[in-house]
Amino acid sequence: MAAQKKPDVAIGDGAAYVLRAGTRVYVKTADICAMTDKSNQWVGQLVSQGTIRKVTTPHGAMFDVADTMKAYCALLEARAEKAAEKAVNPTEQARGRAEVSLKKAKAIKAVLETQELQGKMHRSEDVALFTEDLIFAMRGMLLALPGRLAIDAAGLTDPNEVSELIRREVYNVMDELSRYQYDERKYEERVRERLSWDTINLGGGDDDDG
Repeated sequence: MAAQKKPDVAIGDGAAYVLRAGTRVYVKTADICAMTDKSNQWVGQLVSQGTIRKVTTPHGAMFDVADTMKAYCALLEARAEKAAEKAVNPTEQARGRAEVSLKKAKAIKAVLETQELQGKMHRSEDVALFTEDLIFAMRGMLLALPGRLAIDAAGLTDPNEVSELIRREVYNVMDELSRYQYDERKYEERVRERLSWDTINLGGGDDDDG
């Protein structure tokens, strides 16, 4: 005679019942919480939503285990289908990509603005502005040459001496231009001024969307 298999779980004190298939079993809220590993408030919310319901029994309002578990499984399936539909929905995917692109654009803009303030990057309009300053400086120096040379040149009769005088003054102008440098503080002030204008034009700056 084969040895009787030892049960995996010791059952005592009425902890389990042997029921015929289809037998209705009614339990309390605490039992549903234990079955689903959810809180009493969560179960109450499902009741208020009409997802699961209590029935009247001789022992008070209780849950039918079979009906409750069917409703709970249906809820999980519906949520899973909704999540899957959202994952493959072209509109949702496009919206997600747009949000990612917007955040990347804002991050790039912040980096570029920081580099501007640090003088590591220059906008084309700023380069044009400072090039224009250099041109005006050259123009001023060249226009000043006739006045600087007039008296000295008037006292000379030898064309070679006049030529040498002009050459010397041109070299002086070129030497001054070679030492020309843009003012970093002036550039930083211009950048901060422009960023201030951008903020005003945007109505107080970009909103942080997290």
